[in-house]
Amino acid sequence: MSLPHSHDNSSFFQPSAFLLIGIPGLEAVHGWVSIPFSSIYTMALTGNFLILLAVRRTPSLHQPMYYFLSMLALTDLGLTMCTLPTTLGVLWFDYRPIAFDACLIQMFFLHSFSVVESSVLLAMSFDRFVAISNPLRYASVLTNSVIGRIGMAIVVRATVSLFPVPFLLKRLNFCPRKNLLSHSFCFHADVMKRACADITVNILYGLYVVLSTVGIDSLLIVLSYGLILHTVMGLASPRERMRALNTCVSHILAVLVFYIPVIGVSMIHRFGRHAPPIVHALVAYVYLIVPPVLNPIIYSVKSKHIREAVLKMLRRKDQG
Repeated sequence: MSLPHSHDNSSFFQPSAFLLIGIPGLEAVHGWVSIPFSSIYTMALTGNFLILLAVRRTPSLHQPMYYFLSMLALTDLGLTMCTLPTTLGVLWFDYRPIAFDACLIQMFFLHSFSVVESSVLLAMSFDRFVAISNPLRYASVLTNSVIGRIGMAIVVRATVSLFPVPFLLKRLNFCPRKNLLSHSFCFHADVMKRACADITVNILYGLYVVLSTVGIDSLLIVLSYGLILHTVMGLASPRERMRALNTCVSHILAVLVFYIPVIGVSMIHRFGRHAPPIVHALVAYVYLIVPPVLNPIIYSVKSKHIREAVLKMLRRKDQG
């Protein structure tokens, strides 16, 4: 498929659009592939929407832990909606072009929601630390206004961190015949490699964003759990220790579900140049689609209060 090109002058070139790709090597069966993808997207949207609704409609869930869970669900909805239109467009209708500016906008929101998710997981680890180490002051430390300010700080941090990225890409001179991307969405590492220019600044700034957000967050989460373990080991009763640790299981699983694919994507883009294209595609899909699907399941299974609130809401709907 040939695309029109936009020339500013004879030496500077930017494509008017990029071409997206579905699952490399499986183009002939994209119709069948779209069935599990559609199911996964439906599960992600439904699960996170139910979590949000359950927390909002259940007064007993109006607590810091569940407010942070709502932030996580809202972030997962945003992350899902970022990739859903283009991915299903490619798989259902084989619609592959994406305008250059639309690609940069999708990339900005996709990476912003990833940074927000990392920050929310850090905030949740702080919530667990306060709840376990100082339960009597829990409600006075994490007031609604404090939680609101944490939420605002998370959004501002992600926006400020990612805001320069599209502009750093817009300054680049791109290759005229190099507009085929490796995914069904716009990924920063993928887009910048289509440039016929020095991308050192882009690489360094991308590395800075990763280290200053996801990198620092992961270290602080590990530190918070070190402090939690230290507090738990100081409890006299083994039963109290187990009960305290049990409140952290859902969060630990959510952290693993997010950070393991993040590490996988980073490793593939840094060291997997000779890996088959399908490996790059599948690792990216796992990174973007699996956490929004699994997080509602994890919290519904492990949290009795969330499970009961969701079931009560669904029963009420059936009766209505």
